Amino acid sequence: MLEEINHQRRRLIGNAALAVAATQLGFLGSASAQQRNPASTNVPAIKPGTHTSFASIKQIDAGLLNVGYAEDGPATGPPVILLHGWPYDIYSFVDVAPLLASAGYRVIVPYLRGYGTTRFLSGETFRNGQQSVVALDIINLMDALKIQKAVVAGFDWGARTADIMAALWPERCKGIVSVSGYLIGSPAANEAPLPPTAEFEWWYQFYFATERGKLGYSKNTNDFNKLIWQLASPKWDFDAATFDRSAASFDNPDHVAIVIHNYRWRIGLAEGEKKYDDLEKRLAEAPVITVPTITLEGDANGAPHPPDSAYRKKFSGKYAYRLISGGVGHNLPREAPQAFAQAVVDVDRL
Repeated sequence: MLEEINHQRRRLIGNAALAVAATQLGFLGSASAQQRNPASTNVPAIKPGTHTSFASIKQIDAGLLNVGYAEDGPATGPPVILLHGWPYDIYSFVDVAPLLASAGYRVIVPYLRGYGTTRFLSGETFRNGQQSVVALDIINLMDALKIQKAVVAGFDWGARTADIMAALWPERCKGIVSVSGYLIGSPAANEAPLPPTAEFEWWYQFYFATERGKLGYSKNTNDFNKLIWQLASPKWDFDAATFDRSAASFDNPDHVAIVIHNYRWRIGLAEGEKKYDDLEKRLAEAPVITVPTITLEGDANGAPHPPDSAYRKKFSGKYAYRLISGGVGHNLPREAPQAFAQAVVDVDRL
């Protein structure tokens, strides 16, 4: 599968569709295409929760998966891939996607393995949640969509995936936006104990390490995930409809298996697959990321996260850090869509 990764370069250039959110990215072969000044590109303000659906939901075979994904914006626009985390889904980007689409981007928002309408092509495939595999899924998706290079942006598992893609396949990433910075890890690195307060923040990881935890998560998935939302974003007053839209993606038949394997693999309680050992060995060395990067943090993030000073040296290319204020928690693109979309536009110009 690794050999199937196509490194042929493509250059995708797009127009700005709306003046209020325009970005200078060249031109389309269209009479309406216009030149824009990058310095004038400001994403318009938007009230979080303005949108409740996507322009379209599609399916495509990619690698081991049939991937479900939302798509918005012009098909010939410069591509942006937005990646969610646990326990969230593509609706974290329901306000971000139209902002970027209006700026001329082709926006792809995939359900990760174990979420929504993404399914394994074979019932025999091991339900693996280790970090390199999730990143390889997105490389395979780019190949299936014939996207050679994209801006990749995400939070939680999605931020880690963006980091990994930039570290292992920098030629596929024009730039990345990573909430909470550098999240690449390894089971060996995770053997070192943390201070008690930090260990306490990872309570669910210890719960998932037990068979009781696996059964409990399976029986109480929605209640469990709603609790995580509340703890991770203590100042976000989301309503039932907002949670329910995302909760539908947890009905995926592989959701529990992927989540449990991911957290057990992280602390060395579950094996990964041998065919990914070389990728994991490279990641265990904590490689420096060279592509343009903007890291974001919410000022009210209740989930475990490192301070920006802990990871600054892991980014050697053009770089910016932004603290997003206003009681913004872990689900940053959903709680602060304008700030997240602006970071995508800005990293594209670094």
